[in-house]
Amino acid sequence: MPLSPWRLRLLIVALLTVSFLGALDHTVVATSLATIAGELGAVEHMSWVIVSYTLASTVLLPVLGKLADLVGARLVFLASLALFIIASLFCGLAQDITQLATARVAQGIGSAGLHLMPQTIVGEVTTPRERPRILSLIGAAFPIAILVGPLAGGLITDAWGWRWIFWMNIPIGMLALALAVVAVPHIAGRSARRFDIGGAVVLGITVTAFVLGAGWASAGGDSGVPVLVAALVAIVGLAAFIAIELRVSEPVVPLRHFANRTILFCIVLSTVIGVGLFSVVSYVPTFIQMAYGTSATVSGLVPIATVFGMLVSTLVTGSLASRTGRYRAFPIFGTSAAAIGLLVMAFLPAGMPLWVPMLAMGLVGIGTGSFMNIIVAVAQSAASRSDTGSVTATVSLVRQVGSTTATAIVGGLIGVGVTAGLPASLDAATLTPQAVAAASPAVQTQVAELYSGVLAPIFIGLALAYVVGIVASLLLPPGRLSDERDAPSTAAAESAIA
Repeated sequence: MPLSPWRLRLLIVALLTVSFLGALDHTVVATSLATIAGELGAVEHMSWVIVSYTLASTVLLPVLGKLADLVGARLVFLASLALFIIASLFCGLAQDITQLATARVAQGIGSAGLHLMPQTIVGEVTTPRERPRILSLIGAAFPIAILVGPLAGGLITDAWGWRWIFWMNIPIGMLALALAVVAVPHIAGRSARRFDIGGAVVLGITVTAFVLGAGWASAGGDSGVPVLVAALVAIVGLAAFIAIELRVSEPVVPLRHFANRTILFCIVLSTVIGVGLFSVVSYVPTFIQMAYGTSATVSGLVPIATVFGMLVSTLVTGSLASRTGRYRAFPIFGTSAAAIGLLVMAFLPAGMPLWVPMLAMGLVGIGTGSFMNIIVAVAQSAASRSDTGSVTATVSLVRQVGSTTATAIVGGLIGVGVTAGLPASLDAATLTPQAVAAASPAVQTQVAELYSGVLAPIFIGLALAYVVGIVASLLLPPGRLSDERDAPSTAAAESAIA
């Protein structure tokens, strides 16, 4: 039964509130990390505040997606929100790093539901034609959170203390929970089907090994053996997971998704986003500071331009896709624009005016945002309603794993390249923008050229990732999103790989 216009608006408000809450928690903690670690006396373990959260939210994505298909997205959504609120309380009450990391695991599990279930619910209660517009509105929470999160985290920590960056989730979460109880309709599950416990456990171990291995590899040092062990566990785990999924009647990640051309190329495009943009955006401010000699505040203008471009384009293209029903042109345009922006970054001479990299990275953001949420709607339209949760989770999972892995690789390459080429007067272990600013003009020029030289091939490599996205976009079956809730797009019936 379709929702009335006012009920749909209320649902969008509820889902947007929850999505913003989940997205904000990804960004607000980073500003307060040093303060948290210092007060808890665990500076050497402060990375676990982030790692425990990210790992839990990544591993649980496919599990929650499948649970939504079995017991209904509404139940999983409300349970995830309740867990997130309770975990936020305990994060603020933590007295040591172990307690905080444990609470962050629970918070990460809840956050996975806050990210995934709004998209799944939209896929369940709206027509394929409506989804791009609604998903773009809900998806706007992510770039907004990137813009305001670090600033909000710093202000809250300075004014009230770091514990309030977690406790602020409680009143907002309670409001969101009240809205969700009223706005989210009942969505019937398929509880007669059995949950794939073996597949979920093996997938969790595999993803954990993969993510940890990527993190250890980026850290360098004496991490060779742990990285090798993690890689072996991930390879064996992947093989075992595929074997399990081929045998069970209801796999946690149905491999039939990968036999559908529409879904397969949406998965490829989602991976491209994680690899091509999310892996490098956190390193861009350092690059700008070192290569352009700017302050930390000024260097933040470049990622802001990227995120703002993403925000505008996701809203515009989502509206256009819902109005026309056509979707294939948006990933073709988006991947092409992002590839051009990264190539411009690769060949920029050191010392160019700051507005040039801002425009280039803004183009990357515009390109990525133009198809980031549309591919979720297209993948949902190509799957059966009984697989809405699992296909949405799969698209999100590959993006997150791709981002984590590529971030580790990019960080490692930057570290190795800068250390190898650094002038003798500077120490890599204590290299800061302040140290470079205090050096002679000749050394500053050397550092600027070094960072430009190190980042250039990285930008080219990421541009090539978007070129893969261009190919995937061209291979994406053309079609029109349907106006009927249970009908697939016109491409879906022809999209199975023979």
